[in-house]
Amino acid sequence: MPIPLPPSWRERLTGATWEREPEGESGGVIHRIAAADGARLFLKYGEGAVADAVADEAIRLRWSQGRVPTVRLVSTVVELDAAWLLTTAAPGKTGDAWLDERPDLLPQVIHGFATFLRALHALPVDECPFDASASVRLAAARKLVAAGAVDEDDFGDDHLGMSAAAVLAKAEALASHATGRVVTHGDLSLGNVLLDADGRVTECIDVGRLGIADPYQDIAILWENLGDFGEAAQRALLAALGIEAVDEARLLFHRTLDELF
Repeated sequence: MPIPLPPSWRERLTGATWEREPEGESGGVIHRIAAADGARLFLKYGEGAVADAVADEAIRLRWSQGRVPTVRLVSTVVELDAAWLLTTAAPGKTGDAWLDERPDLLPQVIHGFATFLRALHALPVDECPFDASASVRLAAARKLVAAGAVDEDDFGDDHLGMSAAAVLAKAEALASHATGRVVTHGDLSLGNVLLDADGRVTECIDVGRLGIADPYQDIAILWENLGDFGEAAQRALLAALGIEAVDEARLLFHRTLDELF
């Protein structure tokens, strides 16, 4: 086995074919697995602080089952300093994969994401136990900045050359604009939602930041991604969401805060 496994999983994964996938945002080790019985699975593994992120994702994935289209949770194990998450392999392709292959599918991808987002944000807030509000994310950002764990070389053009502390101060000054309360994905990039060829969402992945937050938490990340395809794509997203004009202050807050994660 390429990684240590919980004893209860070893028999099930004996004879499986393993393929290493790129690391997710949390830094976890991810493998695509073809099990001996034909099942197609994904396994995410982390140690230390990454184990906490994997455990957070497992908890949120369990809550999400039946509420939003997500990968199916097969099993999860959390130990003192390690965590494992085993899920089904999702059908379809991510939004960015479709657009790399078929740029002409941009309208279908935007419509699919907007449809998914409207359904997600319409979930009853009082049924969601996870707090992903601005205050919670700012507290997490402060810890990352204090630990020197923010990659300042990865900042976007808006913040290029700024220190992590300066970006944090900018986010804190804008935080009062994050006033909404809906169930959010938390990291709604083009790479975290899968669609079929007709633009219908089949699954979302990487739900470790899912929780109650301002809706622009999701809109801002997707808006930033669609900027690679021009302002017309961003305007099309707003139209599909029924938003007449973008709230620039809320957008800027979430875009700034996201730089620190």
